Amino acid sequence: MLRAFLARGAEVTLISPRMDEAPPEDLQNVIRQPLPRPEGAPDARATQQISLNRQVTQALEALGPFDLIYERHALFACAAMDYARTRQIPSVLEVNAPLIDEQTRHRSLARLDDAILLACRSFVSASHIVAVSPEVAAYAEGLGADVARIQVEPNAVNPARFPEAARFEGPFRVGFLGTLKPWHDVALILEAFALLRQGVSDAELLIVGDGPERSNLMRQAEATGVSAAVRFTGAVPPEEVPDWLARMHVGLATYRGDDPFYFSPLKLYEYMAAGIPSVVSQVGNLVEAINEGQTGVSVPPDCAEALAEALGQLARNPDLVRRMGHEARHRVLTTQTWDHVAERVLLRTGLDLKPAKGAA
Repeated sequence: MLRAFLARGAEVTLISPRMDEAPPEDLQNVIRQPLPRPEGAPDARATQQISLNRQVTQALEALGPFDLIYERHALFACAAMDYARTRQIPSVLEVNAPLIDEQTRHRSLARLDDAILLACRSFVSASHIVAVSPEVAAYAEGLGADVARIQVEPNAVNPARFPEAARFEGPFRVGFLGTLKPWHDVALILEAFALLRQGVSDAELLIVGDGPERSNLMRQAEATGVSAAVRFTGAVPPEEVPDWLARMHVGLATYRGDDPFYFSPLKLYEYMAAGIPSVVSQVGNLVEAINEGQTGVSVPPDCAEALAEALGQLARNPDLVRRMGHEARHRVLTTQTWDHVAERVLLRTGLDLKPAKGAA
């Protein structure tokens, strides 16, 4: 979104506690205001996060005036939306996850009452809310957001990262991109891949990413006799991701059926930008995202046999794979880039910020 705003000729100021690294070359013009990064035990960290609200307000006062305030929702944060409301500045709150539920379920959340109170305050103050999925939109509504001010916008891609489409070379290659955590159900992928190899003996599996489940998954590949056909790349730099995707024939976005699903998987849109079809689990709104049969296919969650069958059908229909991949790439590059998202968001705010001359 920073790049999309810059492409429209905007002057962009970034206020954040996460500025440990130098910005990429194309973001050098962003004005940066670092904040202290909360540390320590959960209770101490929560107290520091709450105190950041005062520092955010001070930074906005010192660096303004602003025509738009755009914030990525964070636990205990309310200052930016409060500031915009009291000064009648258009504001957008981007919500990527039900943070309170997520933190409570997977980690630990100190000062729960404060987290709820400040989230409600932020949702009520925002003049416009962008949620990455219908489930996240419902979460925002449950904490006080007016449904009329909520816009669902899934994740998107930067087309400059994907100048070339998939090559479709060599044997049928199934791929997964992402963090190796339990809810991505890569264990199911390995189980289905072993079944696929019974009918497509030269099939390969490419797992791009790293995470806490890697050692377990490598042992599973060894135990099922497919380790020679599976490649674990480990973590790769972001600039290398497009080349790894270009080696795949099909990309996978699998999720367990018994886990809450509220994601907008970035991998799905990156598969599409790379020109490969996706096979997704029938959870959340993933079926709608792929337009069943047009840019991908869906299978029931937790069913290795169904996943293996879907992959086998694609392996036996290379022309279909190419057509679906071509349609996926065309669709995402013409409707779901960050420039498209910025345009739709700005339209809702009423701001007329056109792309700068010569901007992509």
